[in-house]
Amino acid sequence: MTKTAFVTIAGRTNAGKSSLLNSIIGEKIASVSDKPQTTRTRITGIKTIGETQLVFFDTPGLHKPKNKLSEHMLNTVKESVCGIDGVIFVMDCTKKITPQEMELLKSFNESSMPVVLVLNKIDLLADKSELAPIIASLTSEINFCSVIPVSVTENSGIDIVENEIMKLASESPHHFPDDKFTDQPEKVLASEMIREKLLILLKDEVPHGIAVGIEVMEERQDKDILDISAVIYCERESHKGIIIGKGGSMLKKASSMARADLEDFFQIQVNLKCWVKVKEDWRNREGLIKNFGLSDK
Repeated sequence: MTKTAFVTIAGRTNAGKSSLLNSIIGEKIASVSDKPQTTRTRITGIKTIGETQLVFFDTPGLHKPKNKLSEHMLNTVKESVCGIDGVIFVMDCTKKITPQEMELLKSFNESSMPVVLVLNKIDLLADKSELAPIIASLTSEINFCSVIPVSVTENSGIDIVENEIMKLASESPHHFPDDKFTDQPEKVLASEMIREKLLILLKDEVPHGIAVGIEVMEERQDKDILDISAVIYCERESHKGIIIGKGGSMLKKASSMARADLEDFFQIQVNLKCWVKVKEDWRNREGLIKNFGLSDK
């Protein structure tokens, strides 16, 4: 008898949602950085364990929308909790819960949605006894299926989360091949790997004004080489100079880091070429948001 569980991973920005997804799946399918709002779209991760298939939706973090792209991101969160079997709500245990987080959790309870609370970053707590009052405060207001303290960076508690989600599975045919771990097209995965490196290397507002489009992605007929041509779009001419760097140093560094990830992921030598173009204020331009595959519509 095959079973399936569809689960949304939700929470505030930078709580560790994408890192948790990558740890469960065992593959890097979601961008990870210490910058808020790293995830822009709903990313599907798939893990089949025996007869049970777990399907995870990683969503953009909860945040106050500042532009049309932000609005699309929050709409993605709302849509991702429709027609699912449960929610993994990830919280940074070193930070106080926000009104926005509490509002969302209460809405889950009102709809009788099963919620597994994952308290991440316990490795940052000097005294683990600090967890007890945090858990007591949250469980006094919200009904959770379970509360699981974890450290994603130390891979601690991930198996417990997985086991709890297995309990939500119900009899159903598998919706994806058992060996598949994401529904994301290869071009999307490649573009996200490049954008992740820029998020890591660049500071302040520049990373959020970046989108990456893959123009060419094809394997050579005569050699085991994957050619990838990417265009990095930014919002201002001044940002273009920052991304390229002095003598092209920043672009070379980001490309080199991305190439290493791409080769590890696709298991083939990669010839990566990147260009930078300006698309002013693209995050407020519906047509460009849609072209970059970031629209929720």
